[in-house]
Amino acid sequence: MLTFEEKLAVIESFEELTRNNVSLGRVNFQYAESAYDKKNVVYHLHPNGNGFVYAEFLNGYDVNDKGMTNIREFSADELRTIIQRSIQSLAPKSTAEAAIVGDEKEEKWVGEGDQVLILLEEDGMWNIYAGLNLDNMFSTYEDAAEYLAEEGFKRL
Repeated sequence: MLTFEEKLAVIESFEELTRNNVSLGRVNFQYAESAYDKKNVVYHLHPNGNGFVYAEFLNGYDVNDKGMTNIREFSADELRTIIQRSIQSLAPKSTAEAAIVGDEKEEKWVGEGDQVLILLEEDGMWNIYAGLNLDNMFSTYEDAAEYLAEEGFKRL
């Protein structure tokens, strides 16, 4: 388990996060550019090493009713990964994403080198976009998700 100071060092390496000290020595870190009302990426990091990261939109984490996952036992790499993915999940849509997605609900999948692909249902088909470019089309969500996983992508 990382100490409070070690967790702070990892978290403070993210320039897009702003530190806010709260009660009982706890610390929150907020992402001001969030496209959602949710701004806290790191919530109630405590001097005893306990704390939470917002992971509601992320796949593979157990979350509480506030969309937070406990980071008490996380390694430095695990902490860095979940914070990066949390920020990506809250980031505003790029111009290209907005042009493709509009008001529809999309899934973001991240691969090697932080490449992000968008999976979107359109007219009964599941389309994968890389920026403005249509990368692939599938008739089912399962086929599209399987393809993305085989290509080394993970759902945000």
